[in-house]
Amino acid sequence: MAISELRKQFFIFVSIGGILIAALVLLPFIEPPIQKYVAAFFTSVNQDEAAVAVAVDLVDNFFRIVKIIFWFVLIVTFVRFINALIFGTALRKASSYELSGLLKNVLTIVISLVAFFIILQSQYPSAYEKLAPIFTGSAIIGVVIGLALQDTLGNLFAGLAIQADQPFQIGDVITIENKGTGVIENISWRGLKIRTFQNKLLIISNSVLGKESIEVAPSENLNARLVFFNTLYANSPAKTSQVIREVVRQVENVSQKMRPIVRVKNLGSDGIDWEIKYWLDDYSKYNDTDALVRQRVWYAFQREKIEFAYPTRTLHIETKPQENTFDEPSNEIFERLSSVPIFAPLSDEETQKLAQGSLVRVFAPGEAIVRQNQQGDSMFVVHRGSVKVQFKEHGNQKTLRNLHEGDFFGEMGLFTGSPRTATVLAEDETEVLEINNLCLKPILEENPELVESFSNLIEERRAFLAEQHTENEIVKEADKASVFDSIKRFFGLGN
Repeated sequence: MAISELRKQFFIFVSIGGILIAALVLLPFIEPPIQKYVAAFFTSVNQDEAAVAVAVDLVDNFFRIVKIIFWFVLIVTFVRFINALIFGTALRKASSYELSGLLKNVLTIVISLVAFFIILQSQYPSAYEKLAPIFTGSAIIGVVIGLALQDTLGNLFAGLAIQADQPFQIGDVITIENKGTGVIENISWRGLKIRTFQNKLLIISNSVLGKESIEVAPSENLNARLVFFNTLYANSPAKTSQVIREVVRQVENVSQKMRPIVRVKNLGSDGIDWEIKYWLDDYSKYNDTDALVRQRVWYAFQREKIEFAYPTRTLHIETKPQENTFDEPSNEIFERLSSVPIFAPLSDEETQKLAQGSLVRVFAPGEAIVRQNQQGDSMFVVHRGSVKVQFKEHGNQKTLRNLHEGDFFGEMGLFTGSPRTATVLAEDETEVLEINNLCLKPILEENPELVESFSNLIEERRAFLAEQHTENEIVKEADKASVFDSIKRFFGLGN
């Protein structure tokens, strides 16, 4: 509550309280004259003393009732001011609004009940003495009411314990054994409301909740997930660990604050069992993130020729090896490379050698093929799908252009070993041909004249990119040294 609102409540309390206190102070002075006037009036009209006594008693009861009303209004005003002072200012930053509301109601009820008995005793002491045995003798009624409200009171006190301990907050992901998993939507003195991942509403009372084992993933905490996979014993554990770690780091919603852990979980009968441990920015999306991690692992296995382990019951000798979905016939690769302008100086025989040494790699939608400033020693040709080229400028990623089937990128890395000048991302499931320097080196050693042809073509491409305004940033970052000398130096060719 703002200070101005508190001042307003204080002004109302002082104003009403002052008026009521003044009225309560004046009433004892006003009552006797009015009683005398009523007594004199009824005596002059009716000489019956009993009627006069009844009239005087009515006046006395009227003033008692007025005092009770004034006192109750004063108490209500006081309680409202105390609530505004405590719960509107002192506890305005408290994280548990439900606990504040509950304490406010309890305080109001307690003060009102105490004030009721005090005021009743002060104005009607004889009536209070008659009512007291009724209240004290109604223990049996209290027991009956207590039994009837057993569940309600159990929820109330369990809710008070939960609110005081605060083991979870709204927005946390919570798992209750044999009940379900979901995101907490509401916490009250009666129970808990959880939105499950099937978009259903799970409501659990506090009394039941206090008896359950609860697993909490706080929304403001880095919570970890585990995903498992396996590989054949023939695959290198060091290579597998490195490849999967880099793939998982690039997955959306995987926190960059903690490095993913890829480790051997077990040496199984069928192969090596692996465990991936990574932390999430938003744990409520762990199902989607787990699925995306598994997808990226599959694509990484296809690119790096890593195989999943098969059950030992499968007889591989009697079955035809599973064909790789992305294995391309050599003639298709040859035709694709023959259409790339930068390889125009090569003969058909040399292009065929390059095609045989090329690697077919497949990337998932949104996955990075190369990253800016990454060291390069190969180039890529888009065989199927499409990619987008991005350049980081002033901390923001700027999309420069889109490349489609037959387009190529990364040629400076292949010919000169220059760092990547841009990041290239797959727009959809994309298949690329990777040509590394080990494939090209034997060709250049057999035919050194190709160096000059390649350098001329690269210079022409750089000049073309320089004319494109969207490419100026990349051209500025390119190696300013002579391309001809850079190629010879990179491949170790003599003068």
